[in-house]
Amino acid sequence: MHVADRDNRLTWQHRRRILILLAMIGAIAAVAAIEPFHRVARSAIAIAEPVIRQHAVIGAVVFVLLSALSAMVVFFSTAVITPVAVDVFGPLTALLLLWLGWILGGLAAYAIGRFLGRRVVTWFLDPKKLHEYERRAARLVSFRRVLLFQLAVPSEIPGYVLGLSGCRLRTFIAATALGELPFAIGAVYLGESFLQRNYLLLLAIGIAGVAFSWAVFRRATAMWSSDGVSGDARAPGVLHDDQCDRSADGKAEVLAHPEEYRGVRADQRPQDRNRNGESRNVQR
Repeated sequence: MHVADRDNRLTWQHRRRILILLAMIGAIAAVAAIEPFHRVARSAIAIAEPVIRQHAVIGAVVFVLLSALSAMVVFFSTAVITPVAVDVFGPLTALLLLWLGWILGGLAAYAIGRFLGRRVVTWFLDPKKLHEYERRAARLVSFRRVLLFQLAVPSEIPGYVLGLSGCRLRTFIAATALGELPFAIGAVYLGESFLQRNYLLLLAIGIAGVAFSWAVFRRATAMWSSDGVSGDARAPGVLHDDQCDRSADGKAEVLAHPEEYRGVRADQRPQDRNRNGESRNVQR
């Protein structure tokens, strides 16, 4: 596949995701604006509220677990249950619970990628999509780049990819916490705006969030293009630097697929360096 084709495919996928988000925001705003629809939604929340208040701890745990699930799989979102959490727990507590759930979900995805490997990750992510994002994670040599990756890609992607790539746990936790915080704040404000029928504020927050997501994605795309990682799909992986874990002998791990080097002479394989700066061939 040509460079432009792959870049266009990622851009098209992101645009489709944004269109879906805009449609969801528009639908939620419409429910908030149309009084009969909003009354039905409030009635449903009113049914759940006393049950959750009676079992507050269990309710909080369930909300955190559902939030964690939404950070791991593409088919589930906390958009429906966040207004319930805001109504029951209040905006601040709901924010902390949602943020915690997303961080825990990211950590679970990271653990799957790090310890269970690519075969298990492909149960959750399409293998082709996984490979594309793995290549783009290959040059994450600074915390800023890890954070940009976290902000730019869909929320269910970073944990698996960064776990596979050997990103340091403390770097991943910090990037996940910072990357998810603005979206958690936005989600809670959206939920509160919905409860108050402030559909204009709801639309403003939603559109601002989508615009921010698009701007970050474009910045990340420019970074990937300048790095040359959107080139030939068989190009070798690139070493991590200060944000990678290292093996017991102190040598940096290489993010690459073993099959990429079948039939390639040893002198043509990528070089990495040990602590003394001496290069060695990557044996696969």
